[in-house]
Amino acid sequence: MNPKLDWFFDKETKWKKEYQELRNIVLDCALEEELKWGVPCYSFRKRNILLIYGFKRYCALLFHKGVLLKDPNKILIQQTENVQLARQLRFTDLQEIIDLKPTIKAYIFEAIEVENLGLEVKMKKTSEFKMPDEFKKALHDNPDLKAAFYALTLGRQRGYLLHFSQATRSKTRASRIEKSIPKILGGQGLNDDFKKEQSK
Repeated sequence: MNPKLDWFFDKETKWKKEYQELRNIVLDCALEEELKWGVPCYSFRKRNILLIYGFKRYCALLFHKGVLLKDPNKILIQQTENVQLARQLRFTDLQEIIDLKPTIKAYIFEAIEVENLGLEVKMKKTSEFKMPDEFKKALHDNPDLKAAFYALTLGRQRGYLLHFSQATRSKTRASRIEKSIPKILGGQGLNDDFKKEQSK
C-alpha cells in the first residue's frame, strides 16, 4: 500500500467504498501501487497490469492487456470499438465487488501471468484505422497540417484518429479536429501535455 495514494481512496466520492474494496483486493495480489495518469496504477516487475478509476455510472478495473485474458465469465468490456488492448471490469455497487472477489483475483493473477509469459498483441497499423471524412478534408485543405500529421510517430497518429473517430456526431468530430490542429502542427501527440503534468 502506497501512502501517497491515500488521498485518492480517502476523498469523498460516489465510489469511495468501492475504490477501497478494489484496492484491498488488488494489493492482496502482491502488485505495486503508484500514481499514473491521475489514478492508482498497479504493476508487476515494472510492467503495468491494471488501473482503478471511475465514471459517473460505474467504477472499474482496467486491465492493460485485457484482450489477452481468457474471460471465462464473459465480464470484460471493451470500452469502445477502437480500444485494442485494454478491457474493463465494471462495477456499480460495493456488494457486486464483494461477490466477485474470487473472480477478480483470478483475472488479476491471469493478467500477471500474461506479463510473465511476455505475451503481446499485434496492433493494428495506422493505415488500418478509419480516418473520418472531416479529417480527410482538413488534411486536403491544409498541406502543412498533412505534412505535420504524417511526420508524427505512428502511435501519435493512431491516438488522434481514435480521438476523432470516437465522436459519433460530425459536429463533434470537426470540433475535436479544430482543437487538435495546433498540437499536430507543433509535433505533439494528443496527450503530451497531460503526460508532462503527470511527470511534474
